[in-house]
Amino acid sequence: MRIVFMGTPDLARVVLSRIVSSGLGEVVGVVAQPDRPVGRHLELTPPPVKVEALLHGLPVLQPAKAREPQFLEQLRAWQPDVIVVAAYGQILPQALLDIPRHGCLNVHTSLLPRWRGAAPIQWAIAEGDAESGVCLMRMEAGLDTGPVVATLRTPITDADTGRTLHDRLAELGGRIVVESLPAYVRGELIPVTQPTEGVTYARKISREDGRLDWAMPARVLWRRLRAFDPWPGGFCFVPASGTAARKLLKVHVAQPVDGVSGEPGTVVSAGKDGLVVACGEGALRLEEVQVEGSRRVSAAAFLAGHAVTRFE
Repeated sequence: MRIVFMGTPDLARVVLSRIVSSGLGEVVGVVAQPDRPVGRHLELTPPPVKVEALLHGLPVLQPAKAREPQFLEQLRAWQPDVIVVAAYGQILPQALLDIPRHGCLNVHTSLLPRWRGAAPIQWAIAEGDAESGVCLMRMEAGLDTGPVVATLRTPITDADTGRTLHDRLAELGGRIVVESLPAYVRGELIPVTQPTEGVTYARKISREDGRLDWAMPARVLWRRLRAFDPWPGGFCFVPASGTAARKLLKVHVAQPVDGVSGEPGTVVSAGKDGLVVACGEGALRLEEVQVEGSRRVSAAAFLAGHAVTRFE
């Protein structure tokens, strides 16, 4: 079986590594997004999938657009039986989907049809879902609308963050391809059309999603803090006071506190266990924070240098 793999970030790197190490078939080529400037010095950096591919001596293509005629010709020259896609980062044109005789299969990190779209891992946590998982889906022109070949599930625990769930789903993504692709190619796994009920969309995350709106219930903010780790994280502002300017405060660790009321954003109590801040419903106990320009510290250490009665 001749396989072409398309993907870009670390999640896709894990899937590619599992495919290569499994001996599932011959990976004849890899497609990733172009190298991008990264960091303060904007150093041109290859994506994780490209790095992984080169470690295994695999040829790599990095088209600016997946619909470029020259790229499509190069892809046809690889003569893939199937194309496996994981977090590639572009909508694939029908001309590309038609190239492999067994189609293009996408590793999608949600339980479709829930959380189609760009950020299913984060929104599953933010909205309080009890479980997540990966689907192996036969791709079509719509956004994550294709029939599902196989599904693997995992519970979402109170300890999960966007980071931990990402890593677990990356491993499941590699596993679902290795376990399901041979049976699919043999015609033993028939893709099942997604139901029309239960469709939700996971829009792209923006930096502003990390802003803590104290009018929200504490448990909603707690879920969002976990969901948006590592990016954009959770943050609020320490108000200006006297000559001190308003400062951004990152909240790294917090816990919901039930049965507490007060004006949203006001500090209800403060001590060695943290800062308890009133929310629209309940309160949030801030345990580890970081003022802009400073290091991450306990809330108690923050209190030693800041007299705060409310947050914005």
